[in-house]
Amino acid sequence: MRYELTDNEWSAIKPMLPNKPRGVPRVNDRRVLDGIFWVLRSGAPWRDLPDNFGPYTTCYNRFVRWRRAGVWAKLMSALAGAHDAAVQMIDTSIVRVHQHGACITRNRRQSMGRSRGGLTSKIHALVDTNGLPVRLALTAGEAHDNRLAGRLLSRLKSKTMLLADRGYDADNALRQARRELPCVRSTRVDQAMAAR
Repeated sequence: MRYELTDNEWSAIKPMLPNKPRGVPRVNDRRVLDGIFWVLRSGAPWRDLPDNFGPYTTCYNRFVRWRRAGVWAKLMSALAGAHDAAVQMIDTSIVRVHQHGACITRNRRQSMGRSRGGLTSKIHALVDTNGLPVRLALTAGEAHDNRLAGRLLSRLKSKTMLLADRGYDADNALRQARRELPCVRSTRVDQAMAAR
């Protein structure tokens, strides 16, 4: 199927999954992961998960349990750490919060905030040359672009070229760190730096 893991992808992910040696054995991890990725890639509701991935409740419960346990973050860090990229790019994207998740009083731990577009979240991403994520972070929608840049760039290798827009030029600590890296900036950024 289109959204299923390849054998190479599965062999890289399998050793990093939690291993529970006692108790009732878990349902096939690969099938459940394929179901989770199908929902995430297609954007369909969990209830629309095809039958060949098993019950949708199993996939949903595993997704939520692993999110709370930090399994997804560990998995992302391990896969990104093994990847060597000569060029990396940093930017943010604003995502509007769905109307059913828009109750801030119930969702205080979620990254939601009020901005011009209503209730939004902001995705901060550091990606490699192919646009694949290396590190991700979430903040409320009104947060500035460079708020999490220090954390995203903390593991950047010294020979890496960084591509960033003007939003990351405002923080003094970031400018100092950037001077130590080979960076590509737009001409407007160069003009702004020359004016200072």
